[in-house]
Amino acid sequence: MASNSRRKSGSSGSRRPQAAGRQGASRGPVPAPRASSGRSASASAMRGGKAAGRTAQADPSAYRVIPGGRAAAGAGSRRGASPSAGRNAPAPVGVRPLRGGAPGRGGRGASVRVSAGRTPRAGGAGAPAPRMTSVRVGDLNRADRAARAHATYRRYMVRLAVALCVLAALFVGAAALYFSDAFSIEEVKVEGVEHLTATEMAALANVPSGTTLLRVDTGAIEQNLLRDAWVKSVTIHREFPHALKIVITERTVAAVVEVPTQSATTTQPWAIASDGMWLMAIPDQDSELGQSISQKIYEDAASVLHITDVPYGTSPETGAFCTDENVNNALDIVAGLTTSLADQVVLVKATDAESTKLTLENGVEIAFGAAEDIREKERVCLEIMEQNPGTVAYINVRVADRPTWRSL
Repeated sequence: MASNSRRKSGSSGSRRPQAAGRQGASRGPVPAPRASSGRSASASAMRGGKAAGRTAQADPSAYRVIPGGRAAAGAGSRRGASPSAGRNAPAPVGVRPLRGGAPGRGGRGASVRVSAGRTPRAGGAGAPAPRMTSVRVGDLNRADRAARAHATYRRYMVRLAVALCVLAALFVGAAALYFSDAFSIEEVKVEGVEHLTATEMAALANVPSGTTLLRVDTGAIEQNLLRDAWVKSVTIHREFPHALKIVITERTVAAVVEVPTQSATTTQPWAIASDGMWLMAIPDQDSELGQSISQKIYEDAASVLHITDVPYGTSPETGAFCTDENVNNALDIVAGLTTSLADQVVLVKATDAESTKLTLENGVEIAFGAAEDIREKERVCLEIMEQNPGTVAYINVRVADRPTWRSL
């Protein structure tokens, strides 16, 4: 029995080197036969296999995957393999050492690992597949929006900078042009003036000499002109390169009022506008002052009606509005008449409002009264003169519905 056991022991011991040799020669791992004496050798083989497994996953730069090969575990990872077989076992099939690197010495410290995320392509050229990562769609959209917002912001800032540069250049150029002598005023054109002379207009406008069209104060010129009673409105235009155009709208003479003087022995004719503004005292045409003013004033004075019998104490002032009720009542009557009768009025007596009388060019006198029911009173007067042509001398229409008249 003892000899049999020794023979079995010897035979089992002789099988281990042969199995290790076959395992190293083969391309695939062949499990070693389990020893009958068992546990110590088996535990040693398992420790050797674990160490070989750990070293096979330590250094990704030492080995690379060969497409088409089988990634088999090391020989030392099989049960029953000796520790020396695990240390000296060749690299698994499908894993080849990289050029310039070594799998390690004696199996300890060597690393055999396939890089994470890189798998061999089936039937490919051997190039590793790109690393794949998982990203949420929301993250991609957020990054894209952020990139677009950044690009938009940059464009906005570039445009803003360009605009600011342009504005600055324009400002500097405008300031230089404003304070230069460019566009100096060499001519002042005046339109719409009939009752003011050129000398009077130049004095009123008072355009500063040496000024330019850019620096001229048109508002001040307008205020200077509006101080004259004849000027109703002013419009000023710049005509580049060297002309200033002034357009005047004048008041027209509506009537000439014979105002009693302080001595009450004579009267002074005053031109009055339709809006009730006193225009000027009309001097004697043959006087020196009469020769210096516009002759258009005398032409208008001869063609408009005259208001006489004005109460003593009326004190007109040039550029002021008339405050006398009698004069204003006479002006309202003449302004309210139509052309057919207004053109025939040559004289208005304005003693008081209720006794205002109109004198026509044919000598007919009309007691018109207050400036009320003007169109009805006018219709009655025209009807009476039409029914009695050439025989009417006086008409009373102070009360429009009860007129009276008398003949020559």
